Amino acid sequence: MRVLNVKKLTILVPAYNEEEVLDQLYDRLKGVMNGLPDYQFEILFVNDGSKDQTLSIIKNLRAKDTRISYVNLSRNFGKEIAMIAGLDYATGDAVIIIDADLQDPPELIPEMIKYWEMGYDDVFAKRRSRAGETWLKKWTSATYYKILQKMTRIPIQENTGDFRLLDRRCVEALKQLRETQRYTKGMFSWIGYNKKEILFDRDPRAAGETKWNYAKLVDLAIEGITSFTTAPLRWSAFFGIIISAFAFAFMIWIIIKTLLFGEPVAGYPSLMTVILFLGGIQLLSLGIIGEYLGRIFNESKHRPLYFVDEYNEEKELNQKPKDQEKTYIHQ
Repeated sequence: MRVLNVKKLTILVPAYNEEEVLDQLYDRLKGVMNGLPDYQFEILFVNDGSKDQTLSIIKNLRAKDTRISYVNLSRNFGKEIAMIAGLDYATGDAVIIIDADLQDPPELIPEMIKYWEMGYDDVFAKRRSRAGETWLKKWTSATYYKILQKMTRIPIQENTGDFRLLDRRCVEALKQLRETQRYTKGMFSWIGYNKKEILFDRDPRAAGETKWNYAKLVDLAIEGITSFTTAPLRWSAFFGIIISAFAFAFMIWIIIKTLLFGEPVAGYPSLMTVILFLGGIQLLSLGIIGEYLGRIFNESKHRPLYFVDEYNEEKELNQKPKDQEKTYIHQ
């Protein structure tokens, strides 16, 4: 019989083609959970449309350990959507988000719980070092966060991932943010609440290959910029004003010079340079506007974020989880 005052913790694991590492992950999580007998645990896997044996392995683990639950999405929706699906189905008093690849050490969980018990709502792990990553990836990541921090008023956390403990009220807040274009790292900062940083050295992947290539990272970076700031739109307007001012001044100069001194037909190279430069600025501005317009278009469809094929051996009818319905009542 469960003691009523025992707190329950959900360990949320988004998984996409992680068959090579799941057994190692479970063994390390089991060691952590067994070392914390005063808490009740749930390991909630979100299978994000894996093409390998990820789902079968999760089901086998569930057959051995009743603390394991899983949500099987109808297809691959991406990690950002998989995380909100996990938050929708998590039942714990707090949720610990961790990647399946073991780059984030599960042994940090007891320290997270300690600070949670001290009253912190969001205990996040900040990378002190990043083993297994190239210097180019580290440099581009650092540069991106510096740019993003200057463009937005929200204090975006640098060198942090999704590895963190979230109190139930943080989870309920995040569940209310239902936009389709998601940048969860920014959402963690946007909701606020009492945060605590802990440092750790990030390990290389335990097995398998990363699912994040540079194209996906660039797409995620664009999501971060367009989700939390309109600075690019303002910059395009600012450049337009500056260029128009110079163009107007140059036009006045050409008119006066032609009237006073005459002007032979010349200057084809400079004319083409100016035309190409202005054309590039116009296309860049249209591209920025298009990014924001595309996001408005996607949000206006009001499509569900995801569909669930199966939840703990039961086929889903894709209704909202009961606790999510309660959340919407208060909106």
